[in-house]
Amino acid sequence: MKNTRYLALEGQSKGFWGLLVLVGAFVAAGLGAAYFMEHSGHHVTGMDNQIVWGIPHVFAIFLIVAASGALNVASIGTVFGRSMYKPLGRLSSLLAISLLIGGLAILVLDLGRPDRLIVAMTYYNFKSIFAWNIILYTGFIVVTAIYIWMMMERKMNRYYKPAGFVAFLWRLILTTGTGSIFGFLVARQGYDAAIMAPMFIIMSFSFGLAAFILVLMAAYRWADRPLGDALLQRLKNLLGVFVAAVLYFVLVYHLTNLYATEHHGVEAFILAGPSVHTPLFWVGQILVGSLLPLAILYSKLGQSRAWIGIGSALVILGGLIQLYVIVIGGQAYPLEIFPDYEVIGSGFGDDMAYYTYVPSLPEFVLGLSGIAIALLLVIVGVRVLHFLPTTLADEEIDPHYAGAERTV
Repeated sequence: MKNTRYLALEGQSKGFWGLLVLVGAFVAAGLGAAYFMEHSGHHVTGMDNQIVWGIPHVFAIFLIVAASGALNVASIGTVFGRSMYKPLGRLSSLLAISLLIGGLAILVLDLGRPDRLIVAMTYYNFKSIFAWNIILYTGFIVVTAIYIWMMMERKMNRYYKPAGFVAFLWRLILTTGTGSIFGFLVARQGYDAAIMAPMFIIMSFSFGLAAFILVLMAAYRWADRPLGDALLQRLKNLLGVFVAAVLYFVLVYHLTNLYATEHHGVEAFILAGPSVHTPLFWVGQILVGSLLPLAILYSKLGQSRAWIGIGSALVILGGLIQLYVIVIGGQAYPLEIFPDYEVIGSGFGDDMAYYTYVPSLPEFVLGLSGIAIALLLVIVGVRVLHFLPTTLADEEIDPHYAGAERTV
């Protein structure tokens, strides 16, 4: 790390300022959507008394989960001592903080009364996982910021590894808390599963690494700086392992639910039901988000940088669809209060086969603005501070590089 030279992006080209304006426009649109929903009331959204978490929450949870996974690259270099990944620690940490802030911004703007966040931050019910997550999210930003400081300040480099260990443990706890929101929630048939916590951890590895690969490739292409194939191939192969692990956890989750009689109804609803969640699961989550990326990453296509980018983008798209199925699908299936009994409708929707949800345009705009906020923070960060190494060429970072063999 001491031999690596870092420089900020020049950011003087028209393309850079055009990108900044485009991302800023999405952020402004998100603020407008939040104001529209706050001023008009949540009846202008697709959410109701049954489905209270909509598309904005899907985007927010995705960004929060991906934030933890984005820091995984820095952790590999610090905690596991892999020297090739150490130059990526600064960018990894910046992306992690940016994604988390983008996700939290969506949640704050979706509260309807953002000022109530002060209440959530000053009054705690420690029996609630939501209260614990307030501490975990804010703590993650502080711990990661200190981690960046230890990396960037030479006088503090001796504390670099301890700070990395703390950040590594904190992000695992954070993602466990996010998954536990669903694992502890017994009021929905599709939740209430202990496997949710570890599944969210491995989901964070996959989503965060896919986002990091796209940001890394874009940054070095725009900056016209060397990015070696050896590093990119290792990141690509690691992403494939995480995608396969997510697929494994999804398989175990559904097989476990199919074994329990009380979950047969919700499993039939998700896996073979009449709603949109069934094609989203099989086509969006399994095919687009898992099988196609695995086929790309572990075939000859995975030797192409363009296809690595496509595979990473498919992982992100599949991740958003997976969270949609978990978050929205889990609410769409009615709670079975009296199993094996026929419930006579009371007029409050308790006799419905399932609930429907159609997201509105302001919800989509608000969700996309969270991604825009994260990108804006990354762009400003690499422009102002020294987050990017001047080179990531194979001969500079690969300890097993053989120049004579590579040039033949």
